[in-house]
Amino acid sequence: MNDHIARAMTAKGKIRAVACVTTGLTNDICFLQGASPVVSLALGRALSGAALLGSILKQGQRLALKFEGNGPLKKLIAEADWDGALRATVAVPDAVADSVATAIGRAGFLTVTKDLRLKEPYSGTVQLYTSEIAEDLAYYLTDSEQIPSAVGLAATLTEDGRIGVAGGFLIQSLPPSDEAAVEAIMAVLEKMPPLSTLLSGGTSPEELLELLLADVEHYPLESNELFFRCGCSREKVERAVMSVGKEELRKMIEQDGGAEVGCEFCKKQYRIDRSELERLIAE
Repeated sequence: MNDHIARAMTAKGKIRAVACVTTGLTNDICFLQGASPVVSLALGRALSGAALLGSILKQGQRLALKFEGNGPLKKLIAEADWDGALRATVAVPDAVADSVATAIGRAGFLTVTKDLRLKEPYSGTVQLYTSEIAEDLAYYLTDSEQIPSAVGLAATLTEDGRIGVAGGFLIQSLPPSDEAAVEAIMAVLEKMPPLSTLLSGGTSPEELLELLLADVEHYPLESNELFFRCGCSREKVERAVMSVGKEELRKMIEQDGGAEVGCEFCKKQYRIDRSELERLIAE
């Protein structure tokens, strides 16, 4: 099944639902990051969460989810663009723990940053609720954005430590609430098999939405592919290098004869030689 996201809306327009599969993307990004099994699970959930929240963005917009905790993983960032592009990075990719929540740590923060193409990006931060990622995102959406939300995320491992499946769903109740529809969906959620079981059985995002909204009149919206895209470029790297100041740039020339900067998302290495650093100092 190709990685993609599907959308649906209830007939009264009061509840929106999205579901996604990110298995291939997660495996590719875990390989780039050199992720351990538990970090791979965390990346699978976070990438799916970013895809779900990113599906609500308008053209040109993007968002970033940042989980920072006191666990061995330290920090995880997952980003989504409006068109389905995803990427992620983790501070300690080889972290070892007995669960995703333990890897992230019970104490810490979730920060959601949205670039809505306004003057400044919007950023909201909440304390980690359970460090299970799905519950943290639902807590953030309900508490910070005042949109009651149900979030389900799942990722599984194969015997060789790769991602077997990864995906999730997001259901949001828009004001004014359709209480009857909310109760019907909640009843389905209580009886539904584990999300990992459904995804492992081949349930598609479209089929997942049909299951979730089975007792509510609804209609499908558009679906689109999910794919990896890194936002790095030589121009952005040069701007980042310039931000350290002239003195640091001079030290780079004197001590190393240049600088080498790596992208944390795609791992591409950018070499900036002596003449280029001198040009940056002049600028």
